[in-house]
Amino acid sequence: MATAQLTAFSISVSARNLSSFEGLRPSNVKFASSFKPLVGVGLPLSRRSFQGLVVKAATVVAPKYTSITPLGDRVLVKIKTVEEKTEGGILLPSSAQSKPQGGEVVAVGEGKTIGKAKLDISVKTGTQVVYSKYAGTEVEFDGSSHLILKEDDIVGILETDDIKDLKPLNDRVFIKVAEAEEKTAGGLLLTEATKEKPSIGTVLAVGPGPLDEEGNRKALSVSPGNTVLYSKYAGNDFKGSDGSNYIALRASDVMAILS
Repeated sequence: MATAQLTAFSISVSARNLSSFEGLRPSNVKFASSFKPLVGVGLPLSRRSFQGLVVKAATVVAPKYTSITPLGDRVLVKIKTVEEKTEGGILLPSSAQSKPQGGEVVAVGEGKTIGKAKLDISVKTGTQVVYSKYAGTEVEFDGSSHLILKEDDIVGILETDDIKDLKPLNDRVFIKVAEAEEKTAGGLLLTEATKEKPSIGTVLAVGPGPLDEEGNRKALSVSPGNTVLYSKYAGNDFKGSDGSNYIALRASDVMAILS
């Protein structure tokens, strides 16, 4: 079976041969790309080789539209501005700026129907919220970045600037992550790169629970103060102002209570 391998390469072509690129003056144009070794079994070097490369761009809403009204259980959030400087005043390049996961609710849909019950959106306009990292559709509207997302993609309400004060919604559980082990069982000091990501923490807050088929809340099986074991790659990670690590995840990602 054929095996194809990509390594670092450089392709040089002449603009004279690029007939589809109008307006280019005759000159040498060089395209350079670097790839880590990739091995494809039975796959030619085609578009299929790069299906994992996804570019997300915000949808720009033309100025002639003066409002956005979300439908159903969707919410419109004005995204919090990215910090451009460190606390020490150092200007951060765009690649080093962390993607914000919070903002202000500016509009909500009419809600959703579960069984015979009509339920309103649980967050109101003006509320500061934190949402899942890759949720929703980003739109540029009225000179600012906004996000249209489902209510269920909102992790919790945050009324302060410190993530430890997060109030989780629905079936979310908010956990303070246990500190990683500093040493091996044999007493060797571990570097940051070799420390295993812990999957244990203390529950700080829980949401009101998911909705059943009649629109009633079902209480979660974990409570604040519980020490829990959770799925290793679940949820959304946060860093608190005190340097502690926190995670917000669904109750279904909590595997056990430790005692």
